Amino acid sequence: MAIAKAERLMNLALCLLGTRRPLSKRELRDSIEAYVEAFGPGNGASGSDDSFNRMFERDKDDLRELGLVIETVESLDGEIGYMARRDSNRLPPITLDAEEAAALGLAAKVWQQARLAGAASGALQKLRAAGLPEDVDPYGSHGALEPRIPVHEAAFEPLMLACRDRRPVAFDYRKATAAHPEQRHVEPWALECWRGHWYLAGWDRDRGAERVFRLSRITGKVRSRGGRYTADVPDVVTVRETVASWAGEIADRSARIRLRAGAGYPLRAKATSVRELGDGWDELEIPYGHGLDAWLVEFGPDVVVLEPAELRADVVDRLRAVAKG
Repeated sequence: MAIAKAERLMNLALCLLGTRRPLSKRELRDSIEAYVEAFGPGNGASGSDDSFNRMFERDKDDLRELGLVIETVESLDGEIGYMARRDSNRLPPITLDAEEAAALGLAAKVWQQARLAGAASGALQKLRAAGLPEDVDPYGSHGALEPRIPVHEAAFEPLMLACRDRRPVAFDYRKATAAHPEQRHVEPWALECWRGHWYLAGWDRDRGAERVFRLSRITGKVRSRGGRYTADVPDVVTVRETVASWAGEIADRSARIRLRAGAGYPLRAKATSVRELGDGWDELEIPYGHGLDAWLVEFGPDVVVLEPAELRADVVDRLRAVAKG
């Protein structure tokens, strides 16, 4: 049904764009195969005419919502006709500077290992044909370092489409501290690449709160779910800031930990102070933000939290959960 309607709308749009004069409803009905198959030629049968009129008005409104400018013209004898002038439906010239072209090229590289690689390449070719300056290479490097955004996770493409279509999804997710994955039901908002890893930000239906998921921890297939979103999507989804806060990058406090000598170099890089304790241990003061407990657990027995007490309790709880399996 969806394919049939799309084909009917396309034929109607081409007919309105291709005519040199306004076409009446009867002429459009006789010219478009989908209308002829559904209602027959315009022979004046009241039942089929009413049904055709309703479908035609819906199709016309759909095309206008898609951006097609359709004119309604009344002839001298009072007959109403329709047409879509090409000059009224032509996009303005596309002008891109070097920075904008570089951004498009970088976006296209996101698909370099995904099935949409051909579509991205074709889109840039169309931009070139539409007026992208010949001396601008969207795929080229614009600095000493060439950025690349690899996509290895199988969950990327279905989640990207779900974000675009505002479609709820379900998937099995294994937390960093869990031995087994658990099913999550999510209303996806947007994807973000942060420090070489892809993350999904969205509304977790099971927990009734915003959550961030690392794509590499999604196991199995991403499954679509019916229904509408139950939570409002922010006007501007600042996924980068959200991911940073969940990764412990945004901190307004400090934590004091003991760290085994020669271990935990990422923690040492973040430390605001380091003091040798002897016996193979150092004391560090590090920024404390949301998600720090999960990060500390990854270092296992090399880290002991001294303060604050709530951080120590969170780390202990996570370690116990891992031990229980």
